[in-house]
Amino acid sequence: MTTWPRRRQDAQEAESQWAADEGNGEVGGWSWSTGASANASAVLRRAAWVLLALGPLLGGTALYLAPATAGPAQPQPAVSAPAVGAQGAAGFAQLFVAAYISAGDGDQAKLAAYYPGAADIRLEGAPGRRSGEQLAVVRLRQTDRDVWSVTVAARVVAASGSGTAAVASSPGGEGGPGGRAAAAVRYFQVPVGTGAAGGGVTGYVALSMPAEVSAPPRIAAPGLVYGPRRPALPGDPLTQAVSAFLGAYLTGAGELDRYLAPGTQVSAISPAPYSAVVVDQLAVEGERGGDPAMAVPGDGTRVRLLVVLRAVGRDLVRAPLAYALTVRARAGRWEIAAVDGAPAEAPAAGAPADGP
Repeated sequence: MTTWPRRRQDAQEAESQWAADEGNGEVGGWSWSTGASANASAVLRRAAWVLLALGPLLGGTALYLAPATAGPAQPQPAVSAPAVGAQGAAGFAQLFVAAYISAGDGDQAKLAAYYPGAADIRLEGAPGRRSGEQLAVVRLRQTDRDVWSVTVAARVVAASGSGTAAVASSPGGEGGPGGRAAAAVRYFQVPVGTGAAGGGVTGYVALSMPAEVSAPPRIAAPGLVYGPRRPALPGDPLTQAVSAFLGAYLTGAGELDRYLAPGTQVSAISPAPYSAVVVDQLAVEGERGGDPAMAVPGDGTRVRLLVVLRAVGRDLVRAPLAYALTVRARAGRWEIAAVDGAPAEAPAAGAPADGP
């Protein structure tokens, strides 16, 4: 029987031998197999944790790169076709109305060129007993896919001594010289069909004879951004700036560029239609009445204004004119920054005011 001291001695010898083998880096035996297994387990554990961490990222990438599976076709938004033939329909209606106004007995063929059914209608009166002048389209709307309703305004003039009753004058009507008995603005509505006529050309045809209709309704003028009109004071820098600019613009006198802000391009009217300009009134943005500010503000300040003037023609007749301008302050004076296409409308209540 092995005694307790003997067992302890054997254990100490085995421990010494294991430490010696590990310190010397020897390959082989029990001690190397145990260390290798431990290292392999650690590597596997670390790899498993890495895969767990990267799992969501790898899954999302695979889903993004995967080809989309075929599904039901998604409906595409309908693209509205552009309005075809609007301008042509308007011009066609003007020609038809002009021919209709002057037509008389025997002119069926002339009207049939626009409305084929006119060949069978009855026309009375002598041709040319009246005529249409200053024809203009005042309303154009599409009533169907290939149909346009065109309203044409025409000043209808009846010839004096034609044997017909004079055309009743509207508030804007006037008796005219040269045998004109009366003139009145009247309105005719024409339905015009459009369609392909071959070779990429659009064709037109009237769908009926014209219908006389009432004048389009007038609306109240919208509010404007300008303050109340006031006299154009000679000592006002604004009056001086716009008078010099409009004088050069309308009469050709002076260098126009010297009155323009840098980057602004405006050409004088040529040939000049007037010999002199008198600025009468100004309506200035931001003014609320009272005495106007006579000092020019700091550089870069922009102001919109409405100018009312009289321009003297070559016949010495003064014609009233009005201009919407935008001016900008620079170096202690006002310069013209833009000749606006129309007076600026005041913003709606609660909306922020826009600059020019």
